[in-house]
Amino acid sequence: MKGFTSREGSASRGTRGFTLVEMLVSMGIFLVICGSAFTLLGVSQQRYASESQVVNSFQEARLGLDQMVRDVSDAGYPPLNQFEDLAVLTPADYAVTPVAWSPNYPGTPCSMSGGACTTPEQWGMFIETNTSQTFGGMQYIRYKLNGTTLYRGVFPKLGQDPYTAINDNQLVPFVQNVMNNASPAQMAQIQAVYPGMFPGGLPVPLFQYWCPGPVGGSPVDCTSPAAGANGIPTNISAITVTLIVMTPTPDAQTGKVHVVQLTGRGTVVNTFQ
Repeated sequence: MKGFTSREGSASRGTRGFTLVEMLVSMGIFLVICGSAFTLLGVSQQRYASESQVVNSFQEARLGLDQMVRDVSDAGYPPLNQFEDLAVLTPADYAVTPVAWSPNYPGTPCSMSGGACTTPEQWGMFIETNTSQTFGGMQYIRYKLNGTTLYRGVFPKLGQDPYTAINDNQLVPFVQNVMNNASPAQMAQIQAVYPGMFPGGLPVPLFQYWCPGPVGGSPVDCTSPAAGANGIPTNISAITVTLIVMTPTPDAQTGKVHVVQLTGRGTVVNTFQ
């Protein structure tokens, strides 16, 4: 009987529940695991949001740059020498020049190297082209940087001076968060992360125009003294487009901005030298 009682007491002790201390320790471990899981989930969501923002911003910049290079490459088509019967033509049928200028357009080109031209400028331009490839389908394509938004507009060419006949309010946003002409504070913020950007702490021109250099020499910046008499809008042979784009908000984890600089060059097929 004594041995039987001992076995019964042993079984009873083996079915005891958890003590309060054990329950508290278990709950604490469970809460730590759950907290870690939710923290990792939050970090993953922030990283995904930041990377999506970077991809979207930079994809928009790449598409915008590609469009501008295509527009520049098509500028000046078709020129007057493409037609036989000149008597039936109007300025809406052909390109007077690849890039329009002001003042005096479409008369005598002003001097870009001498500073007489107010446009084309480093922050905007008008180009002439026929994107529809149909007779009488000439268009003006306007680009203009206003603040941090690059605007674009396409207008039928009716023979008028586009700089006086077309209101910039007709333009629509094309690329957002363009930082080429950023404020000093914005440039300092970007340079803290990307020291190589904005050399000399100066804005980076959105458009740079190239004209023929001395005989046998390489093309030169149309606005530089080296261009001399060649620095006029009708001599523009190529345009370099530089696009600096920043994400709308800093990285959620690091607090740093994401910026990309893209460069493309469009060559004008039909020059009017």
